[in-house]
Amino acid sequence: MLTSPSNALHSTPHFWPIRRSRLLLRPRNFPRFHSGGANFCSLSLLSARSGPSPRFSVRALAGPDASEDGLAFPNHVSVKIPFGNREILVETGLMGRQASSAVTVTDGETIVYTSVCLADVPSEPSDFLPLYVHYQERFSAVGRTSGGFFKREGRTKDHEVLICRLIDRPLRPTMPKGFYNETQILSWVLSYDGLHAPDALAVTSAGIAVALSEVPNSKAVAGVRVGLIGGEFIVNPTVKEMEESQLDLFLAGTDSAILTIEGYSNFLPEEMLVRAVKVGQDAVQATCTAIEALAKKYGKPKMVDAIRLPPPELYNHVKELAGEELSKALQIKSKIARRKAITSLEEKVLTILTEKGYVVDEAAFGTTEAQPELLEDEDEDEEVVPEGEVDQGDVHIRPIPRKPIPLLFSEVDVKLVFKEVSSKLLRRRIVEGGKRSDGRTPDGTRPINSRCGLLPRAHGSSLFTRGETQALAVVTLGDKQMAQRIDNLEGSDEYKRFYLQYTFPPSSVGEVGRIGAPGRREIGHGTLAERALETILPSDDDFPYTIRVESTILESNGSSSMASVCGGCLALQDAGVPVKCSVAGIAMGMVWDTEEFGGDGSPLILSDITGAEDASGDMDFKVAGNEDGVTAFQMDIKVGGITLEIMEKALIQAKAGRRHILAEMAKCSPPPMLSLSKYAPLIHIMKVHPSKVYSLIGSGGKKVKSIIEESGVEGIDMQDDGTVKIMANDVASLERAKAIISGLTMVPAVGDIYRRSDISYFLIRNCEIKSMAPYGAFVEIAPGREGLCHVSELSAEWLAKPEDAYNIGDRIDVKLIEVNEKGQLRLSVRALLPESESDKDSQKQPPTTGDSTKSSPRKYVNPSVKDRAATTGASGDELVWRKKDVRRASGGDKPMKGSSSTNEEDRGSLVNGEATIS
Repeated sequence: MLTSPSNALHSTPHFWPIRRSRLLLRPRNFPRFHSGGANFCSLSLLSARSGPSPRFSVRALAGPDASEDGLAFPNHVSVKIPFGNREILVETGLMGRQASSAVTVTDGETIVYTSVCLADVPSEPSDFLPLYVHYQERFSAVGRTSGGFFKREGRTKDHEVLICRLIDRPLRPTMPKGFYNETQILSWVLSYDGLHAPDALAVTSAGIAVALSEVPNSKAVAGVRVGLIGGEFIVNPTVKEMEESQLDLFLAGTDSAILTIEGYSNFLPEEMLVRAVKVGQDAVQATCTAIEALAKKYGKPKMVDAIRLPPPELYNHVKELAGEELSKALQIKSKIARRKAITSLEEKVLTILTEKGYVVDEAAFGTTEAQPELLEDEDEDEEVVPEGEVDQGDVHIRPIPRKPIPLLFSEVDVKLVFKEVSSKLLRRRIVEGGKRSDGRTPDGTRPINSRCGLLPRAHGSSLFTRGETQALAVVTLGDKQMAQRIDNLEGSDEYKRFYLQYTFPPSSVGEVGRIGAPGRREIGHGTLAERALETILPSDDDFPYTIRVESTILESNGSSSMASVCGGCLALQDAGVPVKCSVAGIAMGMVWDTEEFGGDGSPLILSDITGAEDASGDMDFKVAGNEDGVTAFQMDIKVGGITLEIMEKALIQAKAGRRHILAEMAKCSPPPMLSLSKYAPLIHIMKVHPSKVYSLIGSGGKKVKSIIEESGVEGIDMQDDGTVKIMANDVASLERAKAIISGLTMVPAVGDIYRRSDISYFLIRNCEIKSMAPYGAFVEIAPGREGLCHVSELSAEWLAKPEDAYNIGDRIDVKLIEVNEKGQLRLSVRALLPESESDKDSQKQPPTTGDSTKSSPRKYVNPSVKDRAATTGASGDELVWRKKDVRRASGGDKPMKGSSSTNEEDRGSLVNGEATIS
């Protein structure tokens, strides 16, 4: 670390005039400021000449040494601090002792470890803080490993990215301007008990770690979650309690102000939302007070000397050169034209300052070619002997007049100051003139235009345009196979039936950029729009579709996430999704210190902010919902925080803006279709007995695959509770699959009659003979369900074989006369025929056997030895089929012993081709 023994940071110039008589050793990335601290030790290389000069220093941290009593962790600190309605355990000095700070925070059995590290050398100044946050949920926290091929954590998951944003957003406003040391926050979930969520705990853990570190933050930060359960607000509810909550509110702030809020609700009124924020703010204040006390006692000295701000003289130069022209450029309504004018003016200011010698090229400054002219010792006077003034050896010494040496600035300094001057001029014009760049009043909304049905083959589409912000929303409907699977710490497979994917290409702002995986901004904006629309969706029972919404930003000039909400709502209606109501979103801004620009000092709230107002303003508050309540909200603050009264005022103004936008959305032309597209899949839900699910799936899924192939549907999803979802592209295949499943899962009862005339329009042939055997015909009474009609039951007359009366493919009326213990069906045609006189006589005269002429007209003996031998492989034998067993008679044509009764008990029985020969 480059340090200075002096603490007079702001009095030290950024660059020193270099004299010809001395040569300094200066590394190429030499910082333009000094920093120091009580725990730093410095080693300086001084020049040979006396006087003030920059020093090359080495920074060393005082590492933890073992105490005299031999303790391994002498700096171990363990305290409990309030965290809502309970306490959490904070420990430091035990793990990660080489980091600037490291803490472990425990809530129940959930443990989060957070470390903070800083770069020793500052990076180049820029318009943003080089803060990097990484949050990861270790699978080992629940005794699992990754489900992928590599048994380790992979790329950051979407919900982890969202928590990274929750950590980052409240910390940035507390960081001072001019601090450019790269800062990294690592947060890991080491243990998770399934009850205490780690997200709010991770934000609080990061706030504690930053407070104990050398980062010169102004205030301690903490975060809490607020739920609405049973009409009462609960701070940091458990995971199970949140399942019943009507509100999911995350709030982070300091002991005196709110820094960020984010949440989702079920049309919660603004008044209730303000009350929830008040409850969360009180809890945050108690936690922050405890963190401040902890940091005061155990925290490290802050690196306030590392803060590097542009010199005040530069502001005056930029204002003089760009004041009037910049004010005119800020009034240009078109974003691209305004941006080009401001960029051109910035280059002009930089050129002028360079020509006047105020700007130095830092790259050339470090090279040997550029040094000779700058290495001139201009402090030493030279002896000059003019002609004609030499008298008797006297030498007249006359000084040469010199111009004052200008203070040198870097190019980055000029750009930073130019941006800040532009921001102040924009804010002044809004406060003093009451008009914004596009001529709107503070509560005005940009012109809105919306269209539906742009894409004929998509299931639903809309184009929503608000000013220079435009979103193309497309809806795709599908079955469970299209659902998004989420791998979480709980270990159970979670599927999202609705998800919104947000895309922000560089062309939307007229730039050239890289196209790749979605970044943190895209994931965060997409989740906000997704949760705003999720509340209006029907239940899975009412609309059994998986819904995917794609929002592609075609133009962007502020509030593209809220445009995604409006466009997504119209696209859902165009796809025929029966939404509960329409929702819209609006982004609110704020100018905080109005007294500086001629106002009365009270903050000025802006509706429907543009990109410039977002960048130059102090707040970005996105609110989505309908006329009655809020479904999603997110607020980012760029100042030290806002009060509850300011947030309440912004919510009321946002409600009026939403009503206006909803009225404009109702004028959509062409309007949404409000019905399913002809290209959308058809889904039918049917219930079967849970015990039948396995029979429908079959071994290895063979049965369900055969049903899909036979019916022509797209897919069939079966659940353990007996719910069956069929997805098809046409009605005919859907009805065919329904009939097959109904036939396979029906519970037949003895006495049921199945007729060949029951033919549906989708060409399901009922009661069709599928195959034949010598002992009977197998009849399909329903798709996939067959039963045996014995040869004795095929006709009122005696038949030697089934082919004597029917052929395969014939359709016949049958009656179910028996269901055996295996579920096999026995059918009869004869039971449906009128009872003949011969049958009546046969019931009075029992049949005889052998050659008797008084034999029964119905004989259950197949005399065809050839046919029997072909089937059984036996010769010279006759088979008699009975209900209990099948007995073989011996002795050629000798009569069989046994009952000659022709009642039902004596009829042969064979179902599905199975028989036992004894």
